[in-house]
Amino acid sequence: MKEHPALAVLEFAEIAVGIVATDALLKRSPIALLRCGTISRGRFLTLIAGTAAAVEEACDEGLFHGGGSVLDHVLLADVHPQLYDAILGQRRPIGPGSLAIVETSTVSSIVRAAELALKGTPVDLIEIRLGDTGLSGKGLAVVHGELHDVEAAVEIASAVLAGSGAAPGFRIIPAPHEALAVQFADGTSFAAAPLAELDGEKGSS
Repeated sequence: MKEHPALAVLEFAEIAVGIVATDALLKRSPIALLRCGTISRGRFLTLIAGTAAAVEEACDEGLFHGGGSVLDHVLLADVHPQLYDAILGQRRPIGPGSLAIVETSTVSSIVRAAELALKGTPVDLIEIRLGDTGLSGKGLAVVHGELHDVEAAVEIASAVLAGSGAAPGFRIIPAPHEALAVQFADGTSFAAAPLAELDGEKGSS
């Protein structure tokens, strides 16, 4: 069960501005600072949680102090438990079924897309990555489920985000190879992937 009902993500183009804005929002209302710091492309990312009223007040303060440096933000008044857990680094196992890989230009957009997918369909959120090393400021999410549910999840997220000018890119794998599923169990990052050898054809020695 999630500890905080509401969550907000704020991302800034300038690191110094992001730090100042984060300090200001923390002083504004009694919220929990889940995490903040620099991400790829020289951006600053802040994640906060708490009651809906407190998070909204703090988010508004952060946006005010961030000004033109705010690249994107999202405020979820009733965040889905799976999304909350994934943001905190928890992973879910991949069983039989299909995968959708969703990619967005900002971190806030991937959080918004994952929330829409989870609340609109019975898919599972396997992983969410928030602008970490190698993503060049992008957001990435992997969802899993029955093919029709995965397709519906992507359709819901794409339709809503397209309306805001932040349409995500996505690909669906109806039946992922077993080796790929094993790799994704440890994450989509190359650095986190275990070395695995396929039982394929080998060259002569």
